Amino acid sequence: MESNKKYWKGLEEFKSTPEFVESNKNEFAEPLPIEDVLNEAGLSTVTPRRDFLKALGFGLGAVTLAACQPAPVHKSIPYLVKPEDVIPGIPNYYVSSFNGQSVLVKTREGRPIKIEPNPNAGVYSQGTNPQAQASVLDLYDISKLKAPVLKNQETTWSKVDAYVKAELAKVQASGKKIRIVSSSVNSPSTLAVIADFIKTYPNTAHIQYDPVSYTGIIKANENSFGKAVLPKYNFDKADLIVSFGADFLGTWISGEEFTSQYVSNRNNTSLSKGKMSRHIQFEAGMSLTGTNADTRLPIKLSEEGPALITLYNAITGNNLAGGVLPNNTAAEKAIKLAGKELAQMKGRGLVVCGSNDVSTQILVNAINSAIGSYGTTIDLDTPCRRYAGNDAAYAEFVNEVNRGEVGAVFVLNANPAYDSFNAKAFADGMKKVPLKVSFADRADETAAFCDVIAINQNYLESWGDASVYDGYYTIVQPTINPIFNSRQAEQSLLIWSNNPVVEYYQYVRNNWEKNVLPLFGKSWNDVLQSGVVYAAVPKPAGTYTFNMSLASVVPSVLNTSKALAKDIELHIYENNAIGDGRFANNAYLQELPDSVTKVTWDNYIAMAPKFAEKLGYNEFDVVSVKAANGYTVELPVLIQPGQAIGTASIALGYGRSKAGAAGNAVGQNAYPFLSFNNGTRQYAANVTTEKTGSRHELAQTQTHHSFEGRNIIREATFQEFVKNPAAGSGNHGEKHKTYDMWDTFERPGHNWVMAIDLNACTGCGSCIVACNVENNIPVVGRDEVRKRREMHWIRIDRYYTVNDGDRKVTEEHEVEELDNLDNVSVVHQVMLCQHCEHAPCETVCPVLATVHSSDGLNHMAYNRCVGTRYCANNCPYKVRRFNWFNYWNDSRFDNYLNNEFTQLVLNPDVTARSRGVMEKCSMCIQRIQTGRLEAKLEKRALRDGDIKMACQQACPANAIIFGDGNDPESEVSKALRSERVYYVLEEINTQPGVGYMTKIRNTGTTIQA
Repeated sequence: MESNKKYWKGLEEFKSTPEFVESNKNEFAEPLPIEDVLNEAGLSTVTPRRDFLKALGFGLGAVTLAACQPAPVHKSIPYLVKPEDVIPGIPNYYVSSFNGQSVLVKTREGRPIKIEPNPNAGVYSQGTNPQAQASVLDLYDISKLKAPVLKNQETTWSKVDAYVKAELAKVQASGKKIRIVSSSVNSPSTLAVIADFIKTYPNTAHIQYDPVSYTGIIKANENSFGKAVLPKYNFDKADLIVSFGADFLGTWISGEEFTSQYVSNRNNTSLSKGKMSRHIQFEAGMSLTGTNADTRLPIKLSEEGPALITLYNAITGNNLAGGVLPNNTAAEKAIKLAGKELAQMKGRGLVVCGSNDVSTQILVNAINSAIGSYGTTIDLDTPCRRYAGNDAAYAEFVNEVNRGEVGAVFVLNANPAYDSFNAKAFADGMKKVPLKVSFADRADETAAFCDVIAINQNYLESWGDASVYDGYYTIVQPTINPIFNSRQAEQSLLIWSNNPVVEYYQYVRNNWEKNVLPLFGKSWNDVLQSGVVYAAVPKPAGTYTFNMSLASVVPSVLNTSKALAKDIELHIYENNAIGDGRFANNAYLQELPDSVTKVTWDNYIAMAPKFAEKLGYNEFDVVSVKAANGYTVELPVLIQPGQAIGTASIALGYGRSKAGAAGNAVGQNAYPFLSFNNGTRQYAANVTTEKTGSRHELAQTQTHHSFEGRNIIREATFQEFVKNPAAGSGNHGEKHKTYDMWDTFERPGHNWVMAIDLNACTGCGSCIVACNVENNIPVVGRDEVRKRREMHWIRIDRYYTVNDGDRKVTEEHEVEELDNLDNVSVVHQVMLCQHCEHAPCETVCPVLATVHSSDGLNHMAYNRCVGTRYCANNCPYKVRRFNWFNYWNDSRFDNYLNNEFTQLVLNPDVTARSRGVMEKCSMCIQRIQTGRLEAKLEKRALRDGDIKMACQQACPANAIIFGDGNDPESEVSKALRSERVYYVLEEINTQPGVGYMTKIRNTGTTIQA
């Protein structure tokens, strides 16, 4: 299959533009900043020859010395009374919960420094997402307030309490309404606190809304089945998944949970049993989920409704009107074929849709009912509590404040002045409210309207709990004392409502001991150790038969589609890094490349190549984007293969003005493009665009490390794999002849190796953030990324390839022309130091800074490195990084981590590298050493699984396996014996220590892209 395919990272690489060719002639994008070094030393390069040679010698020496400069000396004071649970140099671990996901928090000398998945968490918590990995940085955010604020002045808690209680008494006496506005709350204890508050102030109501809403699904289930719930989806039970714009491997509902389910039917274990699910994606913008689909077809947003009608007709044999896609016959044909297959898969199919329109979701319910999904791939009896927002209730709240009916508003874990669909109406109404309280930890966009900012604590400083499904409860416990003078929002509500229990820890414990622990026969101490309790809650399984008439639903779906089919159809979405914008001030997430476009530090308007050409736009042209409601922003154009023609995509979560140093003025705010229609938020709009004449270069990493057309990716179809498990891997037929001038060494102890399954990796980026946090990898900022100086030790390369039906091939099997760049498939490949047995970097280092260990690792001795960069030049995998500056401490680079407070996040087991030093993946050598020492202290042999890499542990798909290649029973040895395994560039005989498993696509027998 691989013989005819050409893989490319970006259009500039595919077209071999002069700029791309020129940039790749040079191994490095920028020369050494010698003049900067000399100027710092008071010298100049504009000198006579003798002085120039003297200066040149000094300059090179200065770069060398920079690598050897000792760190500043900070005198430490020993404990007068040492805390009982703190042993210097030994980490402590605490269980906690992040957004309902049970996690393990690693602390060193009282500082939380790393988040890991909780091994006790069970099926609902496999791996972590990028936000969870980066969340530890938010604890040390210097943008947070240090004390509560009253009337724009820092104050004390006693003054805040007195003021709020007095104002509440006035509101109660006036008879006006009190409203608590929050994002979805899945904490049983928090909900109990709010219920107690309402008992004290009966005119209170709790309004829940989410920046990215799922009200459409909840209301559709209420209409269809009488249950207003967000269901539990079981992707692991689905043999055929058809998705219409639902990014379920990325940001849709619970990406890390669905990833684990999805991959379980597609990874090496499943393939070895001859089983693989099939996934078909129809969408407007290229999503993370779309890049992983076996078959992906672009459709316009206005075509989504007719496409679902077409699918329903194909499954049921009905003839509902409107099921025609006149301008997309390929998609219409594929939908009809998919419908026939779904009709034969009773209980084994699943159809999901990303729309928030109630009528559209009712139609999806009818489809899933027809194929027997309820009770198998969809569970309505175990509802998901991650999202419980009610768009209509929030819209009515905004009307209430504008009518002057509300006397007090409390805002909890929400920022409606930034992320609501009617932010201006909210802001206007808040001016009429006498008491306005925000529980934000900073003076954000909403807090600016408030009289009181009762600063809330970070989850790592807090007590609490969560329950995202019935029978599944996780605990939140503090891992550090509060850093600033903050207080939990729940405790504030307890105090203001005169609750007899004012300490929130005691409140949580009482709630658990009364309502939760008796269900499981556990004690409070058991929970604090395990972090989670779960068991199936016995309840009669409901029989859910769709018995609604679609007569009123279909016209509504078609009217929505018709309204969109004009101008440019704007697709508004979340990306996998920034999400809805609440973590916009997290520099690790801002510098995490977008999973599809590889853009950092910005959002943009994505357009298909042909559509952009038709409009006269080039990549990075800044265009004015104007909606029918009058909202206008200016954004750079990004040319995106796979985007549906006639549509454009803009990511939410950017354009913050009061987030903090990292998040302010990054990108543009897309929330005002949202509208409210039929009781829900709508994430599609009509816009017009116009060139502004300016240009904005995006900091994009996709072509920074080109392999110049060499065979990196290998893939096959599932049908080919069934016939020959080595299909596509190159492990059959004649091998490439190699020549060896290296000595052979035995590995009598351990031989550390890694296996990466391309069929499991979704490209989510969790491994990148985990590696950054674990190994003290600095953030460098937008300008440095533009110069190709990002420091990530591990990256995820994204390769496009044109689908078979859309290319012309010459006799030499080279792609001559792409007929349709809007129909491409994608492969993600994790790339890190390959720890080659015959490492090209080692032979060229003049000072032996990079050497091979006796257990198979390629080491870096930082204090030897003089920064020649020969090793990076000679590395065929382009995985070595050069420190152009002291990014942690150089004030010229506002990278948001160059202050002593934020640097508390640093891992003390890993050296923070200096200017002039080369660095790269160390296979988390500190973790290897820790595992060895623990085994030695316990007087036993090292066991398989004792050592896990940071990237491996974070991966929700278990795509990365690390271990001892000398142990034939180790998981990695078994994985590397798979016939799917190949080694990147093995023809040049570097003998890498990282093996990859061929990408397999289940294209089926009837549906082709």
